[in-house]
Amino acid sequence: MSETSIAPLENYSERHSEAMKSTWVSVGVNVVLSAGQMIAGLLSGSFGLVADAIHTLSDLVADFVVLFAAQHSRQGADEDHHYGHARYENAASLVLGVLLLVVGVFMAWSAVQKFHAPVGVGKVGTLALWVALASLAAKEGLFRYMLAIARKIGSSMLIANAWHARSDALSSLVVAAGIGGNLLGYPLLDPVAGLLVGLMVGKMGWEFSRAAFHDLTDRALPEAEVEEIRATVLATPGVQGVHEVCTRKMGDFAVVDVHIEVDPKINVVTGHDIGVDARRRVMLQHKVLNVMVHVDPAGGFPDDDHVPVASQSAEPMPR
Repeated sequence: MSETSIAPLENYSERHSEAMKSTWVSVGVNVVLSAGQMIAGLLSGSFGLVADAIHTLSDLVADFVVLFAAQHSRQGADEDHHYGHARYENAASLVLGVLLLVVGVFMAWSAVQKFHAPVGVGKVGTLALWVALASLAAKEGLFRYMLAIARKIGSSMLIANAWHARSDALSSLVVAAGIGGNLLGYPLLDPVAGLLVGLMVGKMGWEFSRAAFHDLTDRALPEAEVEEIRATVLATPGVQGVHEVCTRKMGDFAVVDVHIEVDPKINVVTGHDIGVDARRRVMLQHKVLNVMVHVDPAGGFPDDDHVPVASQSAEPMPR
C-alpha cells in the first residue's frame, strides 16, 4: 500500500476539514499581506512592492478556486455525475497550474524588458525593503504549512496551491533583491532575479498543468500501486488468478476495474461472495473510491456442467 493510502470513508471528512482550514489560513494571510504591501508600496514609492501586492491578490483567486473545488468535490453521485464530483479537484489543479504558468511567463517577460531599459525599482525608502522581507518570511511559512497539510492528506490540489504560495514568496524575494540592489547601486539585480524566478515558477506551472490534464483524461495509477492492488486481490481466499487490473484517477483517489479468476465449478453465489470480499479488501487497504469486480472462470469454462458465474459490481461508495 502506498505511503499516502487511506480508507476513504473513515478519513474523507477529516481530509476535507484539513483542506478547508489550511485554505482559509491562506486567505487570511493573503488579505493582510496584500493590504500591507499596497500601503507600504504607495508610501515608499516602490512600484515593485505595489506589483507584488497585485501578485498576492492572485493567490486569493487561487484560494477561492481551491475552496470551490473542495466544497463541490465531496458531493456524491447525482443524475449528471454518476461517479461523484471528485474530479473537481483535478480541474482545480489544472487551473492553479495555468495560473502559475501565466505568472511565471509574465515575470520572465518583465525581467527581459528591464534588460533593454533598466530602471531598477526607483528611489525608495527602507520601509519597502522591510515589508518585502516580512512578506517573504510570511509566504515561505505559509508555503511550508500548506505543503505539510497537503502531503498529510494526500491532496495534489493543495500541493499545487502551496507551490502557488511559494511562487509569491519568490516574487517577494525578487522585490527585496531589487530594492536592496538599488540601495547598493546594482539595479540589474532585479531583472536577473526576476528572470530566474519567472523560469522556476513557469516550470512548476507547466508540471502541475500537465499532471492535472493527464488525470482528467483517465490516467492510470503508477504501476507500483497497481501491483499492490493486484496483490491484495490475489490474497483474497477463492481467487485463483487476476488477469486484468484497470485504474483511473478521480481527484486524489482512483476507480478500479479488476477481473478475477475463480474455480469454474463453484455456483454463482459463491463466486459473487468472492468478488465482494475482493472488493472490500481493496477498499480498506487502498486509496480508491470504488472497485468493480468481474468474476471469470479459471482456465475457461469446463466442457460439462457449465455454470456461468455472474459479474459483480457495486454502487459507488457514498461520499
